[in-house]
Amino acid sequence: MLQDIERYLACPLCAQALTRHDRSLRCPAGHSFDLAKQGYVSLLAGDAHTGTGDTAEMVAARADFLAAGHYRPIADALAGAAAEAAAEAPADKPDGLVADLGAGTGHYLAHVLDALPDRVGAALDISKYALRRAAKAHPRIGAVVCDAWRPLPLRDASAELMLNVFAPRNGPEIRRVLRPGGTLLLVSPTARHLRELVDALGLLSVDEEKQRRIDEKLGPYLTPAGRREVEFTLRLGAQDVRTVVGMGPSAWHTDPERLGAALAGLPDPVEVTASVTVAAYRR
Repeated sequence: MLQDIERYLACPLCAQALTRHDRSLRCPAGHSFDLAKQGYVSLLAGDAHTGTGDTAEMVAARADFLAAGHYRPIADALAGAAAEAAAEAPADKPDGLVADLGAGTGHYLAHVLDALPDRVGAALDISKYALRRAAKAHPRIGAVVCDAWRPLPLRDASAELMLNVFAPRNGPEIRRVLRPGGTLLLVSPTARHLRELVDALGLLSVDEEKQRRIDEKLGPYLTPAGRREVEFTLRLGAQDVRTVVGMGPSAWHTDPERLGAALAGLPDPVEVTASVTVAAYRR
């Protein structure tokens, strides 16, 4: 719930602390942000644009696909890595904030919080459609609309752990928000991810150099602290294939009629490779 994370929040306009007043959050400078009835708060600056956020259709597709358990091995690997990071935290830090940058529906953050019963979670995303679901994904999640490329509405050194799963990465802000010694867990697709669908349906592919480019961009701010690859085989029916296409970046670039014709040429079900890297970085 939002009240669990209010002490970690900062005004997006002046960076001062926010406190609750009835159905709004306010800072000492008088900036006020109304709480949505769906359980989230928007801490976007007034000139922010939300056109890059996931649409209601994309969010629904992601919710259906994840609820079916197709990516459960990824969620389990992330939760395991989070538990390892928590075990290495200082003994005087038994609790703290887990901030998920690009949290979407809150699916992965909820799994991590299940593994960390003393933590609370901030689901950060620019899509209000996603955060309506994230606000209900776990009793210890607070959902906040914000722009990953602007200063995040969190206080300096407020997070013990940050998550970033298939989402934009803002290195300077991640470093600012992480406490010294804190950990970022980043999940990114490898070039093998969904390769059978990429080839057959003409979807967006993953660059072979993606992990190297991520390391280079984060290098000035964080130190690599280990990584593991998670790879497994999915058996997807035709509707599952439509769903996985509709929940990702290819949804912006795929013509429905062309997709339908290409799907007709696939076996049903089709075996598809899921392949990601779970990488840890330390401040």
